[in-house]
Amino acid sequence: MVHISFWFMLMIVNILGGSIHTVKENAEALKMTSKEIGLEVNVDKTKYMVMSRDQNAGQSHSMKTDNSSFERVEEFKYLGTTLINQNSIQEEIKSRLKSGNACYHSVQNLLSSSLLSKNLQMKIYRTIILPVVLYGCETWSLTLREECRLRVFENRVLRRIFRPKRDEVTGEWRKLHNEELNNLYSSPNIV
Repeated sequence: MVHISFWFMLMIVNILGGSIHTVKENAEALKMTSKEIGLEVNVDKTKYMVMSRDQNAGQSHSMKTDNSSFERVEEFKYLGTTLINQNSIQEEIKSRLKSGNACYHSVQNLLSSSLLSKNLQMKIYRTIILPVVLYGCETWSLTLREECRLRVFENRVLRRIFRPKRDEVTGEWRKLHNEELNNLYSSPNIV
């Protein structure tokens, strides 16, 4: 018999049912189906997480099915993304922005170079920096605060690319306003 740890079961349990009873039934069905095709759920490596607005949902610390007991966790890392049971994404976005900043600082000389065209600098942003920041964003449920943090990051990078503008009236250099950045940046914003 092949032993496979079903880490993806963590995601499935989140989807499997609206009540702990339904989740238990579906987890049992998963075990039975897996056994039929020659796989076995590794009980030591399989855990579950309850995601609910109700703080008291699924109070038990383990879920028992048949002869197996699955441990309940409050958070886990899945494909590089940390998922938390309250569906709070603040720490994940903070981590993604930190990685994006590191990436930005590694290419900032290219983004401010007058030798490279704006189009090439935009391609660098879209292909190198943006994927680092948005990795795992499919699991995010953004609040206005997180949307603002993402836009601030993007505007900082765009200001580096498009550089300050000379004010026509005063002749002084100034930063581009957000609306001006949106007009210059032809792609949809980061949010």
